[in-house]
Amino acid sequence: MSLEQSYPRLLADVGGTNVRFALIRAAGAPISDERNLVCADYPGPFEAARAYLDPLAVAPRWAAIGIATPLSGDAVKMTNNHWAFSQAALQAQLQLDELTVINDFTALALSLPLLTDEELVKVGGGERDTDRPIALLGAGTGLGVSGLMPAHLPGETPRWIPIQGEGGHVSFSPFNHKEDEILRILRQEFGHVSAERLISGPGVVNLYRALSELNQVANEGLSAADITQRGVANDCPLCRETVDIFCGMLGTAAANLAVTLGAHGGLYIGGGVVPKLGDYFAASPFRKRFEQKGRFSNYLAAVPSYVIVANNPALRGTAAALNALAARKGY
Repeated sequence: MSLEQSYPRLLADVGGTNVRFALIRAAGAPISDERNLVCADYPGPFEAARAYLDPLAVAPRWAAIGIATPLSGDAVKMTNNHWAFSQAALQAQLQLDELTVINDFTALALSLPLLTDEELVKVGGGERDTDRPIALLGAGTGLGVSGLMPAHLPGETPRWIPIQGEGGHVSFSPFNHKEDEILRILRQEFGHVSAERLISGPGVVNLYRALSELNQVANEGLSAADITQRGVANDCPLCRETVDIFCGMLGTAAANLAVTLGAHGGLYIGGGVVPKLGDYFAASPFRKRFEQKGRFSNYLAAVPSYVIVANNPALRGTAAALNALAARKGY
């Protein structure tokens, strides 16, 4: 098979709520035909892919899927929605020559070297070192965590190895007495309280509920979108406290990841929650908390942090994964 015969290529980014599809129709062509579908409307990825492909009358040869769930072996069962499938069966159903399935934040990590300055909003820190590790996390339906490790020496053409893990499920780490109390309340409900239980869209709701109990304030049963909107607008003291504490917790999680990876290449924030906070985020407790690390405060003060504001960047990551596969095959 020649490189040209690997096209058209199907790209997909599967989250807990939505699946985003796109195509690369030919070698050298840009990503096109982007479309979002709701996961709950389809029994699984095959039916969703057919709903996307049939109106386009396109038969892809290769495909890459970034998906928000742990991956081990052929069977895939999503954490935050009902989809479960066999990778081999999906490849056969779609009549693909190649199918690559990677974690959604691995796909997002692969997109980071491709993003322009206009697709990033810097929030504090120094200058990134393009030859050092890169850290990535983001709150959405869950808490995604990944990163890139350099596989090149300074001065060489950059090559990156993505991290495929489930760092959002590490145990939540409280920073102060109030967060200790929040953890106590959620532990009664969940037993083990992961970082994702608080630093995610559903986590915003969990945090709001816990604070309403601690502050003895009425819980209005608000959605995450309502809490963040009212908090940023400062229309509701409980919502504002929820958003402030959420951003502080994100700062602690981001700092833990940055020191673990030695991420002088930068800390990047994706997911659906933070970009919607707009200008508030830069003035939020995030960056101050990020740098509050005792003896390593100066270390973290030098690490730049960026909010990703690009449109569907993970699709570029899945495209990069297929390019890497082609390179391994000698195309």
